[in-house]
Amino acid sequence: MAEGLFRIGIDVGGTNTDAVLMGSDLEILAKHKATTSSDVVESISEAMAAVIAQSEVSAECVTQVMLGTTHATNAVLQRRDLGKVATIRIGGPATKSVPPLVTWPTDLRDVVSAGEIIVDGGFEFDGTEQVAFDAQATEKFLDSLADAPDAFAVASVFAPVSDAHELQAAELIRARFPDTPISLSGSIGSIGLIERENACVLNAALIEVAHKIVSGLGSALIQNGVDAIQYFAQNDGTLMAMERVLKFPVLTIGSGPANSMRGAAHLSGLAEAIVVDVGGTSTDIGVLTSGFPRESAIPVEIGGVRTNFRMPDLLAVALGGGTVIGGSTDGTDLKIGPESVGHKLSTEALCFGGTVSTLSDAANKKGRASFGTAEPDALSDDVAGLVLDRIDALFEDGIDRMKLSRSDQPVIAVGGGSVLMPESLAGVSQIIRPAHHDVANAVGAAIASISAEIDQIFPLDGTTREETLEAAKADAIGAAVALGAVPADTEVISLEELTMAYMTDNIIRLRIKAAGPLGQFVAD
Repeated sequence: MAEGLFRIGIDVGGTNTDAVLMGSDLEILAKHKATTSSDVVESISEAMAAVIAQSEVSAECVTQVMLGTTHATNAVLQRRDLGKVATIRIGGPATKSVPPLVTWPTDLRDVVSAGEIIVDGGFEFDGTEQVAFDAQATEKFLDSLADAPDAFAVASVFAPVSDAHELQAAELIRARFPDTPISLSGSIGSIGLIERENACVLNAALIEVAHKIVSGLGSALIQNGVDAIQYFAQNDGTLMAMERVLKFPVLTIGSGPANSMRGAAHLSGLAEAIVVDVGGTSTDIGVLTSGFPRESAIPVEIGGVRTNFRMPDLLAVALGGGTVIGGSTDGTDLKIGPESVGHKLSTEALCFGGTVSTLSDAANKKGRASFGTAEPDALSDDVAGLVLDRIDALFEDGIDRMKLSRSDQPVIAVGGGSVLMPESLAGVSQIIRPAHHDVANAVGAAIASISAEIDQIFPLDGTTREETLEAAKADAIGAAVALGAVPADTEVISLEELTMAYMTDNIIRLRIKAAGPLGQFVAD
């Protein structure tokens, strides 16, 4: 039986649940890939049991379990399991022209809204009070709520600079609703009131989902006799502790693609590359920068809601192993997707004895793949060739759209559907399919670092730009260390400096992220 300290990374997707077990040297000792069942606890528990059994590792030796999941994303997209949220914006009278949630899709707003109000208050860009906080109007709104909402969301003007008014509102809420969760926008999004407020409301609506995720992982650990520290993957390819995911579930929404990209970096050894993650239904194309997903520079829409918290810069393409091929058998009126058989691939695709032509069948027909239980005879060679030519062009276009230069760049192909990709593509210097590429998402969860980010406006009165930068870097590193990162190995992985030229004062806005390996798992 293997001895030492071990970690398990698990990624629960809509189609498959993947898991890996790794030792302290981050070598993959066992892996597991299976269809996600309707009972997520069962999927997690089976994956955990499978990798422990394969490696003959004692359950007592597993010290950490990292989980990535699409639960939060699916809840928003499918409008299910979301809590009712009462929203308080502290920004009157200046922001009353655009009420809270006014830009939301009607069906989502109907599910989430428990009432909204704008009260006077907020700060200026430099942290000075804009208008006094209207506590009386806030108390009146709280008294008007017939029933206690599932959660509260509070967003104040320039809360990332000063959250004092948000904290005052939270005190009033706790006095009347002591057991109701409260989300404060200053802890979630960056500068930009509407997008930050939207992210805050989504976060509040997802808190019950977060409790189900945490409870499910806890049950799976108990079932397998594992007593380990639990971590959850978040949007930037790093980890958060269990207590944090219960407060900030919205930060897990992009964890699936981020896990795949971090796993691709680890498996390939490349820190700068394009990653193409091909699943059963769709393909995500992203860019690695210093081994981490490049963040989106523009607000990201989640289920039709515009937000500004950190998310990976991704291009989603409706191509996957289960994508359905339509049209006549001779190739006329050829149609590829967006429909997909998804997790039913193993029963409905031609290569498994089914009746539906899929991209997996085309890949098998032309020799790019070799799996299944039957020959896809119903799909002709000519049509299969046309299909692969068409998807090759789509891959090339997607990669070109994500590149920042015209030069050929390396591409790391990961995901169970990456067999769809050819050996070469225009604009690509090489296509790398590393070992264990099919479970790159679980690997990404297992090897993820702890990170922290600051996004603040700094006055330069009395200090130089260099002094301000160094102090801000130290603050970001200190924040990551406080979350469990190893001090000696924690470093700044991204820095964005924005000069606010439209302001009369000499100030700069800094967004700095620092990350480091988990202290509890670093070998002595």
